[in-house]
Amino acid sequence: METLDKYDIAILRELQAEARLTNAELAQRVGLSAAPCWRRVRALEEAGYIRGYHAEIDRHKIGLGVLAFVRLDAERNTGDLTLAMEQAIAQIPEVVSCHYISGTGTFELQVVARDLDSFSQFARTVLLNLPNVKDMHTSFSLGEVKAGGALPLAHLGPVRPVARGAWRRSVGSLLIQ
Repeated sequence: METLDKYDIAILRELQAEARLTNAELAQRVGLSAAPCWRRVRALEEAGYIRGYHAEIDRHKIGLGVLAFVRLDAERNTGDLTLAMEQAIAQIPEVVSCHYISGTGTFELQVVARDLDSFSQFARTVLLNLPNVKDMHTSFSLGEVKAGGALPLAHLGPVRPVARGAWRRSVGSLLIQ
């Protein structure tokens, strides 16, 4: 699948907003019949546009009250050492996000913990003992403004189907009927 047409883009928009839609509901929303809609979803999955379907869990409800942003600086930024550090980080369940970054630092992590004491112990026993770690800088979330947002898709195409036969034109984040 090389290019996305208006139906593919509409399917991505709808599934980002509500991944639990039945195929029949999705087909109705994007203006297709069920079989072609199902084929398109499968093609989007096989092409890697859709990587999975996940439940969004409230971390506070399961006792993870601390969200820390941790920048790890590598002792040496060589291919093998950086790869070893990356692979070690990828195995840690408390690290919910990790990015290899430019500028100051090597990796930027999002780490969850029950409380500050558990984070402190985790940082001392796990993060600072990762291979090739030179330094660590941490900031804590004081409140979540936005998380888990849908990716913007307006750059993929100007037309957005909303129901069979009805179309809206997107202009940035505005919709014009």
